[in-house]
Amino acid sequence: MRITALLCGSLFLACLGHASIITYTATMNGLQETPPNVSTGTGFATVTLDTVAQTLAVNESFTGLIGGPGSAAHIHCCADPGTPAGVAIPFPGFPAATSGTYSMTFDLTLSGTYLGTFVSGNGGTTASAEAALLSGLSAGKAYVNIHDQSFPSGEIRGQLAVTPEPSTWLMAGLALMMAGVWRGKRMLPARAAVRA
Repeated sequence: MRITALLCGSLFLACLGHASIITYTATMNGLQETPPNVSTGTGFATVTLDTVAQTLAVNESFTGLIGGPGSAAHIHCCADPGTPAGVAIPFPGFPAATSGTYSMTFDLTLSGTYLGTFVSGNGGTTASAEAALLSGLSAGKAYVNIHDQSFPSGEIRGQLAVTPEPSTWLMAGLALMMAGVWRGKRMLPARAAVRA
């Protein structure tokens, strides 16, 4: 019986560990910036990592920037919430607007994807920069933010956190259901003895 529970847990962990697509999301606001600010601007980012293709797709929407049109946006790595970190990936072509959207897919194997100081500060190669970024994402130490003229260090920021895919939730549900069935079968003889 214990083997069934271990199998269920292992199945769930295997689904998490072998995912080729990992999605991270962040809700951005001024309170998460370093230092926090009074901006009423907000944003949401979805960053999708494909570990097989070695790409990172960024989709970001934002509205209500009060410091002027966006002048730059980035993924920063690697720091805990409330702590500043250097730019890892700049967002070229980010719209100069107070509200808008941005979408871009980055090839993580290209040195031009990363800011040069991120590469040199993390081993000096594209592969070492990629490893540092993926480690930072996995540990919750990467964030997105948007800069503008009034907030040159960033008006809104959001820490990126992993978001399980629907298939992962399905497998987790199946594992829990199997564990519940196993627990129910184990308790049946005890319940029968109580009734007798």
